[in-house]
Formats: sequence, structure tokens, C-alpha cells
Amino acid sequence: MPVMVASDLDRTLIYSAAALALAMPDARAPRLLCVEVHEARPLSYMTETAARLLTDLGDTALFVPTTTRTRKQYQRINLPGPPPKYAICANGGHLLVDGATDAGWHAGVQARLADECAPLDEVRGHLLRSADPVWVRKHRDAEDLFAYLVVERELLPEEWVKELAVWAEDRGWTVSLQGRKIYAVPKPLTKSAAVREVARRTGAELTLAAGDSLLDADLLLAADRGWRPGHGELADADWTAPAISALPERGVLAGERIVREFLSAARGPAAADRQA
Repeated sequence: MPVMVASDLDRTLIYSAAALALAMPDARAPRLLCVEVHEARPLSYMTETAARLLTDLGDTALFVPTTTRTRKQYQRINLPGPPPKYAICANGGHLLVDGATDAGWHAGVQARLADECAPLDEVRGHLLRSADPVWVRKHRDAEDLFAYLVVERELLPEEWVKELAVWAEDRGWTVSLQGRKIYAVPKPLTKSAAVREVARRTGAELTLAAGDSLLDADLLLAADRGWRPGHGELADADWTAPAISALPERGVLAGERIVREFLSAARGPAAADRQA
């Protein structure tokens, strides 16, 4: 299809119960569809309206889920609509084609990381030494590509995050704080690189994107048009760029608005102009 939609998932299209941001009276809350179950418990949701729109989008454009989740975490999600032909996991470290890893792509990513930034072991060791057990709940590696911490956000010292970001910058890594997770990710590991590869393979002529975190900034900049919700790291930093729309909606209603914007753009004059 000539239109490709590359979207972040968590806190962009799908939302945990804690991130729903249902500020309206209970009687006016939207009906929700559970799209992820983990250990027999419902975990992530979207509105039923967003689910219907996403199904329509899958019939209109090439929808490419684009996430920092590992492959195992991504495969827990059951999105409405046709199964995506392509998906991007581990922040671009894995390109899935019909659900299977593209081994050639992954090998190329590993080679770039080895050449351009400090090794994961060094970063992992620094996190173990410097993070205080008082506020750290879990240390995790993701696909042997990057590391993250699960923290008690209210106890997390803001200065520690800033110091970690400076330390990581000097070693070719970047830091992102998303909810209760602090990610340390190699700079060459990007969603945008994988999205460009999918566009090359499919001949996509128009790329639409959405995301809420600093790890999504490169994805948005690589797209022809992009959207960010009214919450998240990008909103907190008042981040914007040409062709990027900052939406006022927060929480699960932002997810619904984003899918609506995708569908309108995929069907609208910009798409028609690209196909002419």
C-alpha cells in the first residue's frame, strides 16, 4: 500500500489501567476493549471506537506497530484488524515479517551497535551500581540490546535521572523515563531506521507516525506527518517539529484521536496527491 502508518503502542495507541486518564464522570466514560492479557489479567486497553477505526485503518493503509517492547511482550497484544505484515520491536532491533524475525536486519543492527556505542554490559553494570534498591523494583535487559529499570516513581530522584542521561550520552546511549520505567538505549538503535526499511521494501509513498516518548522523536521526524498526545515525555518537554501535530487529548482518548487522524490522513488529499 502507498500509505504506511508506523505507530508506537504503549501510551500512544494502547493504555494500562493506570494510564487511561478517564477524567469524565463514570457514566460518560468510553467503552473499553482489552487488547492485552498478561498472567491471566487484563493489562492494556483502547476504546471500542479506536478499535473500530484501527480495523478500518488496516484495510486502508499498511499498519506497522512500532514499539520498544521485546518480541515476547509485543506478542501478548491482540490488536483489532488484520494481522500486521510488519512489526518493529525492541526499538528497531527486531523487524518482524509475518511474525518472524528478519535475521539479516537484526545482524545489521548488532553490527552498528558494536561499532558505534559502549557495550550493554558496561551500561548494565552502571545501572546495577548506581540505582538505589530503595526505589528500584526490577532490573531488566531487552533482547540483549538495551536495559531498563522498573522503579517507584514517587521515590525516584530527579537528579539521578539527569546524571544517568549525561553518563549515557558520553557513551553513545540515550535515556528515556516512561511511567515507571527508565530505559537506557543505544543511540543507533532507532525505530526510524526500521521504518525506513519497511518503506523501502513496500514502496510506501506516505508515512504517518505517532508516539509519546523521547524514543519516538526520531520516528516522528522520519515521517511525512506525525502526531503526539497531550501526555508523555514529548508533551512534558513541549516538543514539536514541522509536520508534527500536538494533540490536546490525554490518556486513552488521545489514542482514539490518533487513530482517527491516521485514518483521515490515509484517506485524504495528501494520500491522494502521493498516489497521483
